[in-house]
Amino acid sequence: MKTRIFAIGLATALASPALAGSLEPPAPEPVAPVPPPPAPVQTFGGDWTGGYAGLQLGYGDVDGSGDADGDDILYGAHVGYRYDFGTFVLGGELDYDFTDIDLNGAADVDSVARLKLQAGYDFGRTLGYFTAGVADLDTSIGSETGEFYGIGVAYQINDRYTVGAELLEHSFDDIDGSGVDADATTLTVRGSIRF
Repeated sequence: MKTRIFAIGLATALASPALAGSLEPPAPEPVAPVPPPPAPVQTFGGDWTGGYAGLQLGYGDVDGSGDADGDDILYGAHVGYRYDFGTFVLGGELDYDFTDIDLNGAADVDSVARLKLQAGYDFGRTLGYFTAGVADLDTSIGSETGEFYGIGVAYQINDRYTVGAELLEHSFDDIDGSGVDADATTLTVRGSIRF
């Protein structure tokens, strides 16, 4: 009987490690790494809705009847409002330029005021646009109302400040009944504060 108890004890002792190993919880399965969240999409401005005002500096070249030609620097101010419809931007602007362009003694151009309509495309921080409207030319022989058209670009430095440029073509017929017609080209650089 002793040998039987010894044999049972030996069998139990030998089986215990085997049973103990089978009672351990299974090792956890490796978990797939979680991918990092996608980087946020950068936006580059693009909201052109609101009012703005600023200054411009540029160059004007007038080609008048006969020898009534001249060119000089011009400078002025502008104020306007734009509405951003998503990718399409529509706006209106009033601007005024001072100058002193001598048309070879036939007349002097003193200033030009413009009422503009703008239609453009929102590229984000950059706005490209077409503009057209009515211009009033003031000269030493009188004033005349004409039309203009052109292109422009504006760039948002930040949410408040923009810079840009405009190229405009003007046409004035028979300035104040003098018989002098004039076509004018202006190129200006512009700085604006949005509000």
